[in-house]
Amino acid sequence: CPGADFRFSIFDSTEYRLPIGKRKLVIGPRQPASWVHRIVDAPLIGALTGRLKPLKRAVLTGSRGSSTTLLAGALALRTHQPILLVVAHLDEADEALDDLKLMLRIDADFEAERFGALEVLPGESSISLELLAERLAVTRLLAAGRMPNLLVAPIQALMQAVPTADALDHYSLNICTGQTLSPGQLLDWLDQCGYRRTDTLEQPADFATRGGIIDLYPPAGTAQTEHDSEHVLGPIRLDYFGDTVESIHQIDLETMGSAVRLERVQILGAALEQIQNDEQTTNLLSLLPDNALVVLHEMLELAEQARGYYERLTNPRGIYGPEAVLKNLATLTHVTVNQYGSDKEQSSNLTAPIGPLPNFAQDAATAIRELGDLAANARNSQIVVLCQKPAECDRLRELLAELAPDIADQIEIDVAYLHRGFTWNETKQETPDTGLYLIPHHELFHRYQARRRLRRISAESQATDAFLDMEVGDYVVHADHGIARFIGLKTLRRGGMAQEYLTLEFAAAATLHVPATQIDLIQRYVGASHGNPPLSVLGGKRWANQKQQVAEAIKDMAADLLRLQAARSAMPGIRYPDDTSWQREFEAEFPYEETEDQLATLTQVKTDMSRPQPMDRLICGDVGFGKTEIAIRAAFKAAEFGRQVAVLVPTTVLAEQHERTFRDRMADYPFRIESISRFKTGTQQDSLIGQLAKGQIDVIIGTHRLLSKDVRFADLGMVIIDEE
Repeated sequence: CPGADFRFSIFDSTEYRLPIGKRKLVIGPRQPASWVHRIVDAPLIGALTGRLKPLKRAVLTGSRGSSTTLLAGALALRTHQPILLVVAHLDEADEALDDLKLMLRIDADFEAERFGALEVLPGESSISLELLAERLAVTRLLAAGRMPNLLVAPIQALMQAVPTADALDHYSLNICTGQTLSPGQLLDWLDQCGYRRTDTLEQPADFATRGGIIDLYPPAGTAQTEHDSEHVLGPIRLDYFGDTVESIHQIDLETMGSAVRLERVQILGAALEQIQNDEQTTNLLSLLPDNALVVLHEMLELAEQARGYYERLTNPRGIYGPEAVLKNLATLTHVTVNQYGSDKEQSSNLTAPIGPLPNFAQDAATAIRELGDLAANARNSQIVVLCQKPAECDRLRELLAELAPDIADQIEIDVAYLHRGFTWNETKQETPDTGLYLIPHHELFHRYQARRRLRRISAESQATDAFLDMEVGDYVVHADHGIARFIGLKTLRRGGMAQEYLTLEFAAAATLHVPATQIDLIQRYVGASHGNPPLSVLGGKRWANQKQQVAEAIKDMAADLLRLQAARSAMPGIRYPDDTSWQREFEAEFPYEETEDQLATLTQVKTDMSRPQPMDRLICGDVGFGKTEIAIRAAFKAAEFGRQVAVLVPTTVLAEQHERTFRDRMADYPFRIESISRFKTGTQQDSLIGQLAKGQIDVIIGTHRLLSKDVRFADLGMVIIDEE
């Protein structure tokens, strides 16, 4: 550091991080070398950086698994230059972001971000505010000259235009405590930028007012506390004193109370999709700093995906063509990483010392023995099995001690995530094999991860989705007026503005035009009887009387249910013990991250099972909520304590599906799972029924055949009814 006038005396093992310009000087002991260090310090990384300096380009062949992602992270750490990693598919960007968390072991300040693609075609109105906010946050960072260590982007994202800095400033608003900004000015800005006025905040782009308080839910933005710490911006509350912003707080949506006090916020508009396609746009590549490096993963696949996306467009406004984007990428300093190389470039290519993992057997016990054979044949190599959770590590150690005790100490077990494994070996042929084998737990046991791309869905959009299949002539129910026939959609002008209306026909040919904004008041008619229902009289009292009668009938039914539940509560049930180590390990092997609702429901189910009264619980959830996993965990708990479980399903196909799902999840445990349906022959059914009566089957899955009089259980402890 030329000109620096300071001196350190280090007497302990503390690591000190000192800001020197845009970098940090690290003084202190280096952490023990790990397999991550082996990749970052590999000669291949040095060869790549050496070739990039004079040529500004390099081609690397031999990529396998997640090696390209780790190589890009290693380049960022070795060169101290920001990296743009370009991948062909949307999910690859998500996977790369997860894999790059490993770089934090080398540098705790390592930053990796995703520049996501808007997963709609231009002109579609259902743009995800979360994705749009993510893109705008990255755009703002780059425009300010602050690029993260590594930015991952699918090729489609780079083809989609981003707003210029001026456009972002127009659609963003800075607010701080003590600022003079009248409520009227703020409400006008919110209205112009696409916010919706509601009674209470539920989703991004909502705002509500009462007295001198304005609550709003920006789709994106930043916040700063009075202690200058940064916060991710969520729902906020502005308290006014006249035209002055007296205080700003975050809002807890569960209690709607004020939480963290904020000093200043920057909020973004909610109608930003309109600036994706106008003149105030640019290409993200133009915002990259001059010293940025680009890593292109699988060039042919990038070109194919870019061309396929572009050809699906009917109006390519706001989209850069694949040739232009790929040409711009090629002008930057870049590394092209492919699995295979062309003969024409073979002489100038660098070859990565990377190979595929062996194919492990489907059976867990056989896979462990094969892992042991691998360790025995490569005693000088570092073999690492990467588990996501400590419980997976404990279970793996048990299996190694049981099935491969001689080499158990040679296998390193690490708590880390890697999407796809590979081998890395830069040793020469005349030296012993000192390679590196990175084996993800889910590849060893064939329990592959699958990301769930969750989107927030508004109540308005759900109501709209209900009308996607509606046809003219269908019967509907209006919440206030009763049964009607759907005539169609019409555009009418009211107050000088054109608006879309749903036209409904009632009795005596009376029609009602319902604004599309009130679509939540209408739903498809579902009747218990056959034939067409009688139409309600518009403005009559019959519908109100019918609703009153139904309300009274529901009260009577509720009273009957309460009496029945009281009787059940007085009956003795099965009281299951607390979770065992098996239960905890089994749940830790679930290949997804549980949602908050899922965890809450699991806690309730286990609480029910621990009580001496019979459990009677109804679990409702959309597709993908994880209802089957809740049932599997409850069934595991019952079966572990010697009770049988019956799973009743409506169709034979679902019975077969559940049989496979239950077996796959419980494959490592000594439970027998069978199904009974018309897919089984009479002889097979008789055999299963006999074994069930003797207690030789732990979980039986079936259709109404399970309700037959000849089906007997040795010790039935739980019944699971799927899809009522």
